[in-house]
Amino acid sequence: QLQLTTSEKNELTESLEMVRKELQEKEKEMQREITEYKDRLLQAEKEHQDSLTEANRKNEVEIEACRDKMNSLEHFISSQKLEIEHLKSNKEELNNSLREANQTLEELQKTKVR
Repeated sequence: QLQLTTSEKNELTESLEMVRKELQEKEKEMQREITEYKDRLLQAEKEHQDSLTEANRKNEVEIEACRDKMNSLEHFISSQKLEIEHLKSNKEELNNSLREANQTLEELQKTKVR
């Protein structure tokens, strides 16, 4: 009976040792997978951050280009307004000159008729 019990104990001890080894291997494998997933996550986060940084940089460049264009258009509009005012002034002067010329012509025609 003692020998049978000792034999069973040895078998159980061997089985227990095998189970321990299997668990250790599984734990190592899980740790390796966890490390791999963490590395992939860090890489994905870095790529995401790089994409955001690049998108922000492109947006800033585009915003600056739009500001430049807007400033250019504002300058153009101002110069066009000045040109319009100048043309209105010239028109007024020409109208006044034409009026004076017509009056002078009328006076000359009246003088000539007499």
